[in-house]
Amino acid sequence: MAYVFADLPLNTLIGPLARAEDLLARLDERVHKSPVRDGFVERSHFADAAAALWLAGELVHLEDLVLHDAHMDIRTPTHELTRAHAVLRARRRILLHPPDWALSRVGVTALRGREGQGGRDGAGPGRDGSGPDSATAAAWPEDDAGKSLAKDTGQEDALAEELAEIDAVLARSSRLLAGEAFAPRAADSPDVDTAGQGATARKALPNSLGPLIRDLDWDEDQRLADWLALIDKLRGETMPAVLAAAVAWESWQDIEPLQHQHWLGTLLVAALLRQSGKVGSHLFCLNAGLRVIPRERRRARERTARLLAILDAFAEVASAGLKELDRLVLAKGQMERRLRKRRKNSSLPRLIELVLARPVVSAGLVAAELKVTQRAALGLVAELGIREVTGRGRYRAWGVV
Repeated sequence: MAYVFADLPLNTLIGPLARAEDLLARLDERVHKSPVRDGFVERSHFADAAAALWLAGELVHLEDLVLHDAHMDIRTPTHELTRAHAVLRARRRILLHPPDWALSRVGVTALRGREGQGGRDGAGPGRDGSGPDSATAAAWPEDDAGKSLAKDTGQEDALAEELAEIDAVLARSSRLLAGEAFAPRAADSPDVDTAGQGATARKALPNSLGPLIRDLDWDEDQRLADWLALIDKLRGETMPAVLAAAVAWESWQDIEPLQHQHWLGTLLVAALLRQSGKVGSHLFCLNAGLRVIPRERRRARERTARLLAILDAFAEVASAGLKELDRLVLAKGQMERRLRKRRKNSSLPRLIELVLARPVVSAGLVAAELKVTQRAALGLVAELGIREVTGRGRYRAWGVV
C-alpha cells in the first residue's frame, strides 16, 4: 500500500512546524547541558510508557510502573502494567544503541521480539537458534578431566542425551514466547506417528496464537517493509526533520504495520528524530504529546488536520519538557541545601539522585537502591523533606511535585 506525501499543504503547516522546530531545538539544547539530564531522561521513559497505554485506552499508574520496574510490586502485575513495562524497556534499549539502530532491519526485528527466529536474525549455529554462538563457545572451555571421567563411568552418552532434551525444550519455549508456531512432538501426541502427519499438523497451526488473537491475512512483514520504504524516501527529501517525523507517524497510523505493537510506531518516530540529529540528547516523548491532543483532532478525517495535531503534539510535549527541566533544577537546588554540614559519606546525595530519576520512590525502593534498612530509608526521606504523594498510611511513596 502506497502513502503519498508529495502534495503536503506547506502554507498551512508552516506556522505550527516553525513553532515545533523551535521548541524541540530549545529542549534538546537544554537537556544536553542540564545538570539533571539523567533524571529527566529516566522520568521521560516512565511518563511516555504510561502515556502509550493511555492512548490505547488503558490506565497505568506511574507508582505501579516504577515498583514493577524495580521488582517490588505490591500487587499482582496486570496485563496493562506488563505492556507498559515493555514500552519502558524498548525506550531504554533504543537509547542505549546508536541513533541508526532502531530503524535498521536488526533493530526493528529486535524491538518486535523476533530476533533469533529461523536462524536469520541473530540465531546461533543451530538450525533453531538453540546452539551457542562463538562468544559463548569461547567462554566454555573443554574440561578434559571431566569428559574422561564421564567416559570411563559410561555416563557420557546419557548426559549428552539429557542435555539435548533440555536444549530442545528451551528452543521450543523460546519459539513459543516469540510467537512462532510449532507442532507437538510425535512422542508426546498419540495421533501423530509419522513425519508426514507431523508436517500436516504444523501446517494446520499457522500461528501459535490462533486466529482469535491475530488476523491471519494481516501481513505484518510487508506492511512494515512499506513503512520503512517510506522512511527511506523521507530521508532522501529536503524536508524538515519535525515534518518528516510527523509524516512518518501519520503514515504509521494509515498503514498500521503491527497488530499488537502499535505503540512501537511512536518510539520509531522518536528514533527518527534522534537519527536526524534534531533531538539527540534523549528519546522524544511523542506519546505524552499525543495524550494532550484531543482524540477528535488526532483521528480527524482530513490528513492536514491530523498533521497539524501531530505538530501541536510535538510543540506541547517540548514546552512541557522545558517546564519539567525548570522544576527539576529548582527541586535539586532546594534539596541540595540540606547537604550543608553533612558528612562526606552521607546517603542524602544518592537519595537526591534517586528522587530526581524516579517519578515516585517508596521506602523499599530507597532501601534497595541505597543499601540501607527501611527504617533508615524513612529517616533519610524525612531529612530530605520531599512530599508524600499517595496519601496512604501503608505502602507510601514520595516524589518531587
